Amino acid sequence: MIKLSIDAMGGDHGLGTTVPAALEILRTYQKIKLILVGDTDQIKIKLNDLGGKLGKRLAIQHASQIVEMDEHPANALRRKKDSSMRVAINLVKDGTVDGCVSAGNTGALMATARFVLRTIPGIDRPAICASLPRPEGYTHMLDLGANIDTPPEILLQFGLMGSQLIDCLNGKKNPTIGLLNIGVEEIKGNESIKATAELFKGSNLNYIGFIEADEIYMGNTDLIVCDGFLGNVALKASEGVAQMIMSVLKEEFSRNVVAKGSGLLAKPVLNAIKRRLDHRRYNGASLLGLRGAVVKSHGGTDHIGFKFAIEVAIEETRKGLVNQIESAIVASSV
Repeated sequence: MIKLSIDAMGGDHGLGTTVPAALEILRTYQKIKLILVGDTDQIKIKLNDLGGKLGKRLAIQHASQIVEMDEHPANALRRKKDSSMRVAINLVKDGTVDGCVSAGNTGALMATARFVLRTIPGIDRPAICASLPRPEGYTHMLDLGANIDTPPEILLQFGLMGSQLIDCLNGKKNPTIGLLNIGVEEIKGNESIKATAELFKGSNLNYIGFIEADEIYMGNTDLIVCDGFLGNVALKASEGVAQMIMSVLKEEFSRNVVAKGSGLLAKPVLNAIKRRLDHRRYNGASLLGLRGAVVKSHGGTDHIGFKFAIEVAIEETRKGLVNQIESAIVASSV
């Protein structure tokens, strides 16, 4: 049975998101146990409101503090040792659970997870990796915000970890890897990205060269590697574009009687578009490089999106992603 801890208090909506998602997971998966971490009384009230019951597959671990979404990571690390986030990660460290999921403060989650779990030997910095949709399938991209001004040697580690993630979760051996740049020509980019390319060329990874930002959603590269600043900007920009498209469509089909009638006829197509562009389906970013499975959910998601994040953690723990990355790092250093 896979066991996961859930930071029940984290995120913009806290218990209103995490508890319904947890109950849905338990209804969907039979061999899963979840531990909801947070204020016991508040969790019990929410469970009662939703008709949920504690039992062999659902438990509560009390935590008296909450890490705020705008709290500085250093403050959370020093002063919030009994936060729902910290306790959820502690449960991974002591072996009570196989992994944890949190929608809380990204910086605090990364700092706390790195401090508590430590990194895999041979990995200097953890990275945030997530899947992004394409017309056919999806790609993976890292880093999405954990590291700024990342040196070439660290980016190479990211490439190795991301490659193992795709191998482990998707069963695709030797996935293609591209470096996000301002152009595909080798003469383009700053000195750091050029030095990174040389390291990738000398590695055993299936490196295919530089790619531009339009390749993220319309290309065929399996893994896109970039600095965390660039990756986070690209991710947030694309989420905004998707939301803008849906907003414009809704506005135009509501403009007048004729448009509303057209909207009714086009409703099946519009629903299909909405489903394909729904970023909640791709919620759940992996914190790669840690000695334990930690998944970050978007802080503003609803229970549907949080459920997808839990499912990412289920797959990672079921398929032993952390152990596979560790074995690959050892093999690469021999």
